[in-house]
Amino acid sequence: MNLWFESALLEDGWADRVRLVLADGRIAAVEAGVDPVVGDDRHFVALPGLPNVHSHAFQRAMAGLAEARGRTDDDFWSWRDLMYRFVGRIGPEECEAIAALAYAEMLEAGFTRVGEFHYLHHAPDGSRYDDVAEMSGRIAAAADAAGIGLTLLPVFYAHGGFGGQPAGAAQGRFLNDVDGFAALVERAASKLAPDGVIGIAPHSLRAVTPEELRELLPVANGGPVHIHIAEQIKEVADCVAWSGKRPVRWLLDEVSVDARWTLVHATHVEPDEVAGIVASGAVAGLCPITEANLGDGLFPAAEFMALGGMIGVGSDSNVRIDAAEELRLLEYGQRLTRGARNVLAGEDRAATGARLFAAAVAGGGRSLGVETGLAVGRPADIVSLDRTDPAFAERKGDALIDSWVFASRRAVDCVWRGGVKQAEGGRHRDRDAIEARYRAALARLTA
Repeated sequence: MNLWFESALLEDGWADRVRLVLADGRIAAVEAGVDPVVGDDRHFVALPGLPNVHSHAFQRAMAGLAEARGRTDDDFWSWRDLMYRFVGRIGPEECEAIAALAYAEMLEAGFTRVGEFHYLHHAPDGSRYDDVAEMSGRIAAAADAAGIGLTLLPVFYAHGGFGGQPAGAAQGRFLNDVDGFAALVERAASKLAPDGVIGIAPHSLRAVTPEELRELLPVANGGPVHIHIAEQIKEVADCVAWSGKRPVRWLLDEVSVDARWTLVHATHVEPDEVAGIVASGAVAGLCPITEANLGDGLFPAAEFMALGGMIGVGSDSNVRIDAAEELRLLEYGQRLTRGARNVLAGEDRAATGARLFAAAVAGGGRSLGVETGLAVGRPADIVSLDRTDPAFAERKGDALIDSWVFASRRAVDCVWRGGVKQAEGGRHRDRDAIEARYRAALARLTA
């Protein structure tokens, strides 16, 4: 198969009149400065697909249900109580249907691989399914149905607070001991597609003891390691009360954090912690839409990126799935707190949206354990922009990405994942069937 684009963002920069030859799900050849020939699938602009480094797919079904004020101190913790009540009704079929819709919407938005931080392991009453990885298998099936690349991150969750506090009743579906978790990960890996990636995710320092954390790391077998950390001010205070150290400082001091790690959120960090994350090679997994929705706060992205830190973006709670908006909010949050524009552009005259996009592609690939970018041998994960959007009129090069991130309403046209066209005209090829299953699942959940 040959795809021809008027312009494309290749690994070494922009090129015009580009043909990508695809074979076995990868880019077999890149030809620049060539005219299209008969049989080429012709399009406007090609960008590499964007990795989504952090998702809880099942939460897509509760999007919009937590926007009425509850108790007077409505915050992350009150939202979590609502989430626990909601999750108590989700079975395997519902999990698969909800995830498939979330993944189809990710593809429509320009995400081509997802890191699924999956902790919904057991039955609603906490009992084990006959297949310990039943729910992981449903996530894998949903990814296959939607056609998105999957980095599956089974979550280890054993406790309800720092220092090994007992878990609450609502957390029973999440819990494992180390041996049980190792068996779950091994079984889950067997359910992945050939290009699937398996990693592990200690949920947070609240949910794992130091001893368990050290025992867990060999289970990753060299794969990605993701962890929630320093998302909330209360979490930081509780960690200090337990250990005398802030969460990121404790992790960097006590564990060999390296480039396999993604520190999700890391919102509340001090300058020495920022420098420590950069030095470790870990990726900061930022989820601006969810972090805004939950009132988490703002990660010091300018300082982190200025030191050479790598970032990825994720849709987390999936309250809204929009790749461009994740990047836009990342920059706008910095603008609002600093009273300045183009904060994350870096060097003078750099294009802000383009810089953030490139950073999220590179950091996202590291985070999810895959190669990214439009180059020979890389996965054929490609996003084309829609030439009919007036935001792209008379734009070229980096201005196209800036216009997608900051000005466009209907930017994404087609999306290829592993060389297969999964979306066209901004719509997933199987959206009607996937959406019908989702609606049926929601009817059961709310009956």
